[in-house]
Amino acid sequence: MISRRAALGILAGGVVAACSSGSGPSSSPPSTTAPEVPITYGKDPTQVGDLWLPTPRPTKPVGVVVLIHGGFWRSQYTRSLMEPLARDVIGRGWAAWNLDYRPSDASGGGWPGTFTDVAQGIDLLDAKAREHSLDLDKVVTVGHSAGGCLSLWAAARAGLPAIAPGAKPRVTPVLAVSQAGVNNLIAGWFEDLGDGAVGDLMGGAPKDAGDAYTLASPAERLPLGVDQVLAHGLADVIVPVEQTTHYAAKASDAGDDVSIVTVKGETHFDVIDPQKESWRKTVTHIEKVLDA
Repeated sequence: MISRRAALGILAGGVVAACSSGSGPSSSPPSTTAPEVPITYGKDPTQVGDLWLPTPRPTKPVGVVVLIHGGFWRSQYTRSLMEPLARDVIGRGWAAWNLDYRPSDASGGGWPGTFTDVAQGIDLLDAKAREHSLDLDKVVTVGHSAGGCLSLWAAARAGLPAIAPGAKPRVTPVLAVSQAGVNNLIAGWFEDLGDGAVGDLMGGAPKDAGDAYTLASPAERLPLGVDQVLAHGLADVIVPVEQTTHYAAKASDAGDDVSIVTVKGETHFDVIDPQKESWRKTVTHIEKVLDA
């Protein structure tokens, strides 16, 4: 049996190759619009994002979908994984902010740097809103796999202690989406997801990391106080569906409004294919807040 890390590498390679060749995931409706010139939010080359805007350019502020890629927080994966969704998003008349961040295996990455990168990247929208006609009252975070954890964490920032990394957000999402997400880091450590990916991110086991897991894991930040959508393919062999179902039950018990999207036969990467059922169902929830 291959490891989850090996499976992720094989599947990710297939997704990237398919996207490059034009035979894989494609946006619907299609758009030929290229992303904006990458916008940096820090000095490291990975502290960057692509702002995609619909064509024609909006004459009034539009909602923003923040896209946060997965890959077990490791350096071999980048924001390119989310480009098919970015194209789909702008085709629907919204802006897409496709973020990268310092990975856990690079200088400054891991806890808290990976998390504060996402916080800084999202908060940068505050400085770019007027220039690009962005409606910051309509921001949705969408994260895949490891990015699902970061998407939910970003939505929880307003509830962090004042001195915690990422506290006092300038931009707060109205909806957080986790696609096949690692929503519970403590459970992810015990499950050994990604052959130790959680421990690499957090700097060790939960018992050895002080308050890091309490501050970083979405399951420990409940209630988030923000509506959530959790999408997961039932054929996912990389992140177990229990990361979604168990988290959803805990979040609902805490008082959050949580919707689950599960699709029989869909795999870990199907949830970021805009042609698949899980994304179509997820979009219906996004429409309710961005088109309201």
